[in-house]
Amino acid sequence: MAPVPHVRDDLVARLSRAGVSDVLTDAAHRAAYGSDASLYRVVPRAVVRPRSEDDVAATLEVCRTLGVPITARGAGTSVAGNAIGPGVLLDFSRHLDKVLDVDPASRTARVQAGTVHATLQAAARPHGLRFGPDPSTHTRCTIGGMIGNNSCGSRTLGYGRTSDNVVGVDALTIDGERLSTGRDERDRPTLEGAKDVADALQGLVRANLAVARTEFATFPRQVSGYAVEHLLPERGFDLTGLLVGSEGTLAVVTEATVRLVVDPAHRLLVVLGYPDFGTAGDAVPTILTFDPTACEGIDSRIVDIVRSRRGPDSVPPLPGGRSWLFVEIAGDDLGAARERAERLVAAAGAIDSLIVEDPVQAAPLWRIREDGAGLAGRAPSGLPAHAGWEDAAVPPARIGDYLRDFDALCAQHGLSNMPYGHLGDGCVHVRLDFPLDKPGGPGKFRAFLEDAADLVVRYGGSLSGEHGDGRARSELLARMYSPEALELFRGIKHAFDPANLLNPGVLVDPDPVDASIRVAAARPVKAKLALAYHPDHGDFNQAVHRCTGVGKCRADTTVLGGVMCPSFLATRAEKDSTRGRARVLQEMLDGDLAPDWRAPAVHDALDLCLSCKGCASDCPTGIDMAAYKAEVLHQSYRRRLRPRSHYSLGWLPRWSRLASRLPRLANRLTAAPGLRRVALWFAGVDARRAIPEFAPQTFRRWFRGTAKAPGKPVMLFVDSFTDHFAPDIAKAAVEVLAAAGYAVEVTNEPVCCGLTWISTGQLDAAKRILGTTVDRLRDAAARGVPIVGLEPSCTGVLRSDLLELLDSDDARAVSRATVTVAELLARTPDWSPPSLAGVKVIAQPHCHHHAVMGWEPDAKLLKAAGATVQRLGGCCGLAGNFGVERGHYEVSVQVAEQQLLPALRDAQAGDVFLADGFSCRTQAADLAQVDGRHLVQVLAEALRAERS
Repeated sequence: MAPVPHVRDDLVARLSRAGVSDVLTDAAHRAAYGSDASLYRVVPRAVVRPRSEDDVAATLEVCRTLGVPITARGAGTSVAGNAIGPGVLLDFSRHLDKVLDVDPASRTARVQAGTVHATLQAAARPHGLRFGPDPSTHTRCTIGGMIGNNSCGSRTLGYGRTSDNVVGVDALTIDGERLSTGRDERDRPTLEGAKDVADALQGLVRANLAVARTEFATFPRQVSGYAVEHLLPERGFDLTGLLVGSEGTLAVVTEATVRLVVDPAHRLLVVLGYPDFGTAGDAVPTILTFDPTACEGIDSRIVDIVRSRRGPDSVPPLPGGRSWLFVEIAGDDLGAARERAERLVAAAGAIDSLIVEDPVQAAPLWRIREDGAGLAGRAPSGLPAHAGWEDAAVPPARIGDYLRDFDALCAQHGLSNMPYGHLGDGCVHVRLDFPLDKPGGPGKFRAFLEDAADLVVRYGGSLSGEHGDGRARSELLARMYSPEALELFRGIKHAFDPANLLNPGVLVDPDPVDASIRVAAARPVKAKLALAYHPDHGDFNQAVHRCTGVGKCRADTTVLGGVMCPSFLATRAEKDSTRGRARVLQEMLDGDLAPDWRAPAVHDALDLCLSCKGCASDCPTGIDMAAYKAEVLHQSYRRRLRPRSHYSLGWLPRWSRLASRLPRLANRLTAAPGLRRVALWFAGVDARRAIPEFAPQTFRRWFRGTAKAPGKPVMLFVDSFTDHFAPDIAKAAVEVLAAAGYAVEVTNEPVCCGLTWISTGQLDAAKRILGTTVDRLRDAAARGVPIVGLEPSCTGVLRSDLLELLDSDDARAVSRATVTVAELLARTPDWSPPSLAGVKVIAQPHCHHHAVMGWEPDAKLLKAAGATVQRLGGCCGLAGNFGVERGHYEVSVQVAEQQLLPALRDAQAGDVFLADGFSCRTQAADLAQVDGRHLVQVLAEALRAERS
């Protein structure tokens, strides 16, 4: 039930009077923050993005006065429901995200709680240092979040857990008291502040020494519960160690001092193949004798998913077997490391092996493991797979037997699974196809968790090995710990937080494991859907619940590469991330903040989605927000009056055909100042945008009057943008294809992919347009003639969206026949590109090109031609109609500033700006006065130079 409005209003008013300025209470943001990377939904009353520690203190005071719970959050990648709560959610990632100091002499760094792990690594790298723990979410997880959950990562064997790498923290208690922990010159724990809390804790431990010494720290990955062992007298009463892993239930950490390490000079990856996962686990004790820095496990279940999602070439050759251990051997002496790796292979009992010394070759192998949490979002059964029993750990010596028993337990409960994880630490990640959306699903979920907890306890393990207990496991702690240990937990919690306001429902007095499950509350979609959602069996519910919340959409693509998610990087607002939008759409299906397609929160969240499709390829779970946005717009405006831009920009091909009859007149009219302003207003276009000029002659008219070259037939898909605005590109394509031995054909009548109708949600019209286009292309497809696309967005529609809109053999044939120029030339026998030696190319791959077709054939072609290529990531920011619509200009420019505009400003005379997309060229011309070239234009110019 939503909180009473006047209660929230009072909360916000008091926060404002206390000087807290960045407070979000709108439905879109509350829905976006209602879940983390778990399967739970708990909607906050308000989200505070503190700008300083004083903001945190003021928020704590207001909440303490009103009795409002507080949950601290970093990137929200917690998989157990650790980072959601019913009161105020403190998001540290927006403002308190700085590396404050790096001290090479002491090998430490001081950071704010919202500092992204990758940002810390970038700051430490110039000093030859790094932060040791490296979770798979390192591109977006925050140091504060890692401290909350005691995160580990792949290289714990080499560097330890977060708790082993934190020197001290600055934190605030619920009473607003500042405490500071650290180490003195003799490396003994220190504490300033919170004296009453410290005295209470010391009394508790003295009264429970036997429990504290026997039930905790039994093996390194015992993360569940409070880390009581750090309070023992022999540990020097180390409050830092207690706070790390306490999941924000004891105090709110605002800053931390962390240890840094020196990376070894060489890292060798040893890949070992085994017949099954249990056998791979059996080898772990032997492997650990070789002191690896990492020992990770995957099996064929994940590898098969990667291949099915990303193509057969997405997985590099692996050794024989069905399960693999990725073992890292590191050292400063390459010869010694190589010799150790060879001895490991000889002793490991693998059926096949591979040693990789080149980090470039090792990277795609590690990437399979890194994306595991997202890729495992679909179980081998094809059904959605969920977190919930995500990172249990057992002593490494017993991991093989545990894996076999775990598989048997899954089979007993009728579940399929894809295990992977840190086998060298005994820690296993898994997603399971719990039937949460079926009647009785939550009960079956509970039954499995109880049995799984008992299995782990029988092996002397921990319910959590690195992600914390959260809402998914806290209730089960009674199966792992004695009543005396649980009472000790309650005493520790009471010493810090007697009113239970800090992250309630977690660890102490926990919420039931089967309460507030987001998927279980999903309502069926009653509207007839326009898109097919083939990967989700036609189920929009499944489609939007693909988002598991791993948050890769929050990563900085200027560092990571790729496209997703340009608007989030521009605004840094959670509702503008792919995950945030998915959460709002889930709220439309699960909750009450956005009850239908037309809900303001839904349109607020989708407004700044560029429909770039970057998430379709870059999101490990396969979210396609461009498709979801098109469906929402379709359902919202079907048979209703639409925004002006839907009629102007959405119907642009239709207006272009009319203008092409008198192009000079059209250009004069749109250039006239008075008419231009009026036209832009009526079109819903920002007045700062230029109106592209219509070509004096369309390509189709030119082509009708040219002699046709002999050769193998190809059908050139003449899209509306190329035909009416950039016919020189199509002319260059004819020249290049003729030189490669092809005879170009075009359809007798114009064809259109319907993209502008799709992006504005006019899907009924898009189906009709595409139906006509398929009719005009099906003969070519039936004859085996390649259909060559020039405009990447249109080519992407024929390859992808077409199949979501039309279910016919002809549509599938046209889709299979459609290729890019680079794809066609790559498979042309005896063809080689003209020389581009000495040419520097600044390439902006179109987002749809990246997401649907992939730009690798283009990159290979340019490399073969001898060009030097600077490949830009991210989006140009125009993205079809997005960047020209009123209200989007500033964000469009901010997106362009991420990579495109800085690259163009740094370009030298003679550099070639390569942009196949009409939008990309328009943005560069509009904002930087740089003319872009299409690949075929660059090739045609090189051909002419060779002939001359």
